[in-house]
Amino acid sequence: MKNILIINGHPNAKSFNFAIADAYKKGALDSKAAVETITIVDLKFSPNLQFGYQERTELEPDLLESWEKIQKADHLVWIHPVWWGGLPAITKGFIDRLFLPGMAFQYRENSVWWDKLLKGKTAHIITTLDQPGWYYRLFYGRPSVNQLKKATLEFCGIKPVKVSYIGIVKTGNGLQRAKWLEQVYNFGLRNK
Repeated sequence: MKNILIINGHPNAKSFNFAIADAYKKGALDSKAAVETITIVDLKFSPNLQFGYQERTELEPDLLESWEKIQKADHLVWIHPVWWGGLPAITKGFIDRLFLPGMAFQYRENSVWWDKLLKGKTAHIITTLDQPGWYYRLFYGRPSVNQLKKATLEFCGIKPVKVSYIGIVKTGNGLQRAKWLEQVYNFGLRNK
């Protein structure tokens, strides 16, 4: 049985991202996968990596529990909106505080290379946009995807990382949103 972890990075519980997370979860459960969730906004933690990597900040209990879920998961599903080309601040803070040296990766002594400590996991980024996905890729270079996929997940050994764009959300009517939710349900059903 596949262990799937859904990480919802939208700070507003009334957002369409929450419906997306629910649709994926329903599909994954219908496939008989084991499913856990992290709703970042519900966690109690400081998103500020106050000392960078110079001094360790103790992880709050919610972050420790989140890390246990990440370690246990075979497949991580990241759901978030794109704001100003990037991730919401709370999602970036979650990554800053949790994907740390010695946990997610480890720099090698006297080397520019590092060890990827999360090998063997896969991921799927499902991101919502107020523009077409092709426009975000072509004209902006998809900075949030580059940051999360390449500079975080793949940096730590998580591969492959699939990316799906949902948008234009602000103009999506009820019928279009239902189609998007069906698409995401099918991602969950196929554990993609």
